Amino acid sequence: MSSSNSWETQITDVKPNNILVRGYRLADLVNKVSFTEVIYLVIKGELPDENAKKVLDAVLVAAIDHGGSPPSTLATRTVVSTGAQYNAALAAGILSINKYHGGAIEDCAKIIEQLVKKAQQGESNIYDLAKELIAEFREKGKRLPGFGHRMHTDDPRVKVLKSIAQDTGFAGSYFEAGVAIEGSLTEVLGKSLPMNVDGMMAIMLCELDFPLELANMFFITARVPGLISHIYEEDKLQKKMRKIDPVNYEYTGVSERDLY
Repeated sequence: MSSSNSWETQITDVKPNNILVRGYRLADLVNKVSFTEVIYLVIKGELPDENAKKVLDAVLVAAIDHGGSPPSTLATRTVVSTGAQYNAALAAGILSINKYHGGAIEDCAKIIEQLVKKAQQGESNIYDLAKELIAEFREKGKRLPGFGHRMHTDDPRVKVLKSIAQDTGFAGSYFEAGVAIEGSLTEVLGKSLPMNVDGMMAIMLCELDFPLELANMFFITARVPGLISHIYEEDKLQKKMRKIDPVNYEYTGVSERDLY
């Protein structure tokens, strides 16, 4: 008999000696599927096929870390250097992921979706719509989220994500819209302003049909392990309460090596 304040969930059922996640026994999931597959499952309700798994895996790996300069890394290291608990330092890093750091994924996804909808409604072809979009942003003096990067002119993450999208059959209308914007930007500006990793992640999440309002959550999910590694390194190897320069640091880890 349910009480007046009872509520429902479709995600996980926990009873003595049995845990079901979206209907699957958790013990079976532990034994047979990857973490990426379970992320897909808890959000979408079904396990991904092999290609969808590969695409989501690529999205998460691409955003795992980006050195010592991102605001989330600096916030995390700064907070742990004060003597705070690790969970507080991690929370600080996550809370610094906002509109201008990590937030471009959702903003770009919304723009891409709008462009695709207009093209599907027959308003114009995707390349003309991309030029109209660029003109609109330029008129307002706004920057297009998902394009251009403060450091990379040819981001290696974008290259491989594009290749994976094409190889797995996830280079559909959203992919085409992103490429149209990228090409039109070069044409309009007279110089290259390539897609950045946020833009490519936005496209792939659209192709996977995830809710757009969750786009930045995938960036956070991906970045958490990287932030954890920065927390531990800062705590164990650096002086407490130091001034952390966002640029003047030197990589002293393992030199470049081949994977296989």
